[in-house]
Amino acid sequence: MGSLPRVFSGIQPSGNLHLGNYLGAIHTWVQEQNQYDNFFCIVDLHAITVPQDPAELRKNVRDLAALYLAAGISLEHATIFVQSHVPAHVELGWILNCQTPLGWLNRMTQFKDKSQKQETVAAGLMNYPTLMAADILLYDTQVVPVGDDQRQHIELTRDIAERFNHLYGETFVIPEALIRPVAARVMGLDDPTQKMSKSNKAANHSIPLLGDLKATRKAMMRAVTDSGSEIKFDETRPGVNNLLGIYQALTGKDKATIEAEFEGQGYGKLKGAVADVVIATLEPLQQRYNQLTADPAELDGILKRGAERAAEVANATLLRAYQQLGLR
Repeated sequence: MGSLPRVFSGIQPSGNLHLGNYLGAIHTWVQEQNQYDNFFCIVDLHAITVPQDPAELRKNVRDLAALYLAAGISLEHATIFVQSHVPAHVELGWILNCQTPLGWLNRMTQFKDKSQKQETVAAGLMNYPTLMAADILLYDTQVVPVGDDQRQHIELTRDIAERFNHLYGETFVIPEALIRPVAARVMGLDDPTQKMSKSNKAANHSIPLLGDLKATRKAMMRAVTDSGSEIKFDETRPGVNNLLGIYQALTGKDKATIEAEFEGQGYGKLKGAVADVVIATLEPLQQRYNQLTADPAELDGILKRGAERAAEVANATLLRAYQQLGLR
């Protein structure tokens, strides 16, 4: 794995992962895993920027590890680990906090959006981007696959790394964001102008990865479309465009082929076809997930070994940063 370009990415263990999480991250990780040296993290330290139930958080960490594996991530191509199991994340996060101008954090749109929805805003929410930068920079990451909504965080990571390198000498690899055009931003089935979200509890909004498959089909058949009748990729018609994007991501077909397939067909045909490929994806994933979660000790062993390998890489980077600062 070491001779391949390095990738780092992670998901919060906040439970109830949906189709948007899968297509925006895990699905593409699996498809491209043999092209990279992959570090796939369960970012539990990011999760505690908002209140968590400790027992539920612990369960969600294991469940997410099982989902990674059930989706097809191979330990031959990837290191899977939990963020809090590698203390270097917190240590470098503090170092980067001390190097990041406050104005850079104030301009982050996700902080503005999330802080407006909370009665009490913890400092950790503002410092979320510097911890994310530490996550990425610790592994000499070259490529960071993210959704379009995370583009600003990768730009900040690059700014922080470049500033540190300028002030103290070459220390960090400058990462590049990899934002894929296909299903990079899956929208809600009830409102295709809004991103599919775990926090939105509205009926027929999202497709949970571990949900009942009959309910999944019903939700797909009720998906909001548009007033027209033509089935073509068109961003001005978000309902149909969203369904076509999901279909393209799961089938791997190009746009022209898909449009020809549905030419002259109605929306019911499209929804049924999308439901079929979604269920064909989720059914084996759920079966494998159930097998993995039946043996927590195996999952814990995988995560322990992953943390050990991650720590070897992360600690070397952390030591470089300490030495450049004159701390060791």
